[in-house]
Amino acid sequence: MLVLASASPRRRELLSQVGYSFVVHPAHIPEDPRPGEAPIAYVTRLAREKAEVVFAELSPKSSAPLQVLGADTTVTLDDQILGKPEDPADAARMLRQLSGRSHHVITGVAIVTRESTEVAAEVTAVRFLSLSDAEIESYVATGEPMDKAGAYAIQGRAARWIPRIEGCYFNVVGLPLALVGALLEPFEVPFEGRT
Repeated sequence: MLVLASASPRRRELLSQVGYSFVVHPAHIPEDPRPGEAPIAYVTRLAREKAEVVFAELSPKSSAPLQVLGADTTVTLDDQILGKPEDPADAARMLRQLSGRSHHVITGVAIVTRESTEVAAEVTAVRFLSLSDAEIESYVATGEPMDKAGAYAIQGRAARWIPRIEGCYFNVVGLPLALVGALLEPFEVPFEGRT
């Protein structure tokens, strides 16, 4: 049984889009970076910890083999982690930093089973157009940036400011599907319409 250790509606939609059958069981762990922690180390650690916590909660109750999928996404600019904004002013600050520049979106992915733990990361470069203060203020007022790493959603209103990416689009949304598929390939994870 595949378990998504995330409350993210975007991750749920992406897994459904490619046809995986799964259940959702969010992990609740602290998500602060450790002092000096590199962005890839940060997201892979959180992905692993989320999957391990949910596996530990569910495995005593399940007779079926479990594959627990954990993921965490962050935005980095000049090796600085831009997490979810604390408030609208913080969202505006992040968008001003991203304006007219390229940054990286990194997603750590972990699959925890009884036999093993597999961890990997995907990195995508994203180019932003230059944004005016009015555009930033208007976008922040929509509320869309508030629960997004880097204060934007590529699949939302911010799409109009992103002329180019290099790498996996789905990674920027929050779950690199090809990487997840490769990690799940050794397991007999059911797809909708097939058991």
